[in-house]
Amino acid sequence: MKRNRILTTHAGSLPRSEELRELVFARAEGRPFDKDALADRLNTEVAEIVRRQVDCGVDSVNDGELGKTNFNNYVRERLAGFESRPYVPGKSPKPLSIAGRELTKFPEYFAAGGRGFGAFAGAGPSRPQVFCVAPLKYVGHAALKDDLENFRAALRGAKAREAFLSANTPGTIEHWLRNEHYADEEAFVYAIAEAMREEYKAIVGAGFLLQIDDPDLPDGWQMYPGMSVAEYRKYATMRVDALNHALRGIPRERIRLHVCWGSFHGPHQHDIPLERILDIIFRVRASQYSIEASNPCHQHEWRVFEDHELPEGATLIPGVVGHYSDFIEHPELVAERLVRYANLVGRENVMGGTDCGLGPRVGHAKIAWAKLEALAAGARLASQRLWRHGSRRKKKVTIKGDD
Repeated sequence: MKRNRILTTHAGSLPRSEELRELVFARAEGRPFDKDALADRLNTEVAEIVRRQVDCGVDSVNDGELGKTNFNNYVRERLAGFESRPYVPGKSPKPLSIAGRELTKFPEYFAAGGRGFGAFAGAGPSRPQVFCVAPLKYVGHAALKDDLENFRAALRGAKAREAFLSANTPGTIEHWLRNEHYADEEAFVYAIAEAMREEYKAIVGAGFLLQIDDPDLPDGWQMYPGMSVAEYRKYATMRVDALNHALRGIPRERIRLHVCWGSFHGPHQHDIPLERILDIIFRVRASQYSIEASNPCHQHEWRVFEDHELPEGATLIPGVVGHYSDFIEHPELVAERLVRYANLVGRENVMGGTDCGLGPRVGHAKIAWAKLEALAAGARLASQRLWRHGSRRKKKVTIKGDD
């Protein structure tokens, strides 16, 4: 469908009530909870979350990931073939950290607890470790069925242009699931891929766009501080190939990839540059690529697209609104960012997005919604300028403040 404006979306998680949060985490962690109360809350709040996205001006909406918690619990709910064990200092494997390279340089910062959401970035030993001890099998059918039914019901009567649901990649799940069963790491990653394929197919089969969340692709670099760039590219390529194996047969136009650099509030000085992995990102069989792009460590990387082409027919979704700060982006800033990308890859090939899920990462739910409103307002401004000027790929539109 030919576009006449910049469309908008976001990366996934959105605010939920404290009551729902308690119920969802109790279910995920195996604590007692009221099943009827959870079902009622999810049904009501998913409907509300869809309505609020539409009211904010978001075109491509989701269920806010309201029924999900963290990656560790995600593994527990969706897969079987593992066991959990408490962390025992000196005996248990050293925990992986998506801030591994930062921990080396800024140990005092992390020892003091860091700052804000995810400050410890998975580095702490307090959570039980999860070990694969048997063949992996997908067992998330009930949870997935609830996700699909609640979202489908919420969309009835909603004027959303597109609907997507998220699922994790094999590489990201691997971060939180240690192998004690398969012969090697490649066999292990492909086994995760084959198990998760059930979820990927079910989401697309239900008529939704499948968003594959792959923070592993950039943030695995932090987890293995001893790796060289060449070694890491080999590491990442194998995991992308496993993902593509899981996505085989699913139409490319029904797949969106989201990548970010871990989204923890911290230094991020040692994140791997986008240019070093962009070709691996584009190796994923997707038609849309959502890439973190607005925080102070990665905002400059729009210039990477001066020298790199999008895959044929693909859409770029740069994060033009961020979670790293509670500052609410001015719509003019959002418009500047979108025009920059449109000038490089073509106005029809750009959507406005967020760096990551806003729900748990900003200081208050009202801030998350205000950021989405700013995103939509900025996209409207960018659209007015781009279509008024007839901008197409490589034809620059200059607006105040553009550099």
